[in-house]
Amino acid sequence: MLGLQNEREWVAFCIGVLQRPELATDERFAYNTRRVANRQALREVFGALTAEQLIDRLDLAQIANAHMNDMHDVWAHPQLRSRGRWTEVGCPAGPLPALLPPGRTDAWSPRMDAVPALGQHSDALLAELGWSAEAIG
Repeated sequence: MLGLQNEREWVAFCIGVLQRPELATDERFAYNTRRVANRQALREVFGALTAEQLIDRLDLAQIANAHMNDMHDVWAHPQLRSRGRWTEVGCPAGPLPALLPPGRTDAWSPRMDAVPALGQHSDALLAELGWSAEAIG
């Protein structure tokens, strides 16, 4: 996913990232609506770049960016691991990895209950909502 904020970034993107300065004045990409309509042509230009190459070029062009992780990347993220941000919670199917809430402090421990089994709390919730035992049963 990639989006540019303004025309200055478009020119910087063409020159520094795509390394195709002529695209900055190409009528197919004269404004954002046309860029969207012709995005396939742009994909062909920068589709050969790796994510790392793209990020390096965006940084050099001074275009704000961030890498978007997939779930595997999140679970394997070295910063989360080194900061001890993972715990496990119980589940009827076995233990699951769970990310601790932000704002961790030594003053309290977050409540990380097990994932309930299907229907485990249904009767209590229905009773809380005013259902009678006969209606629930």
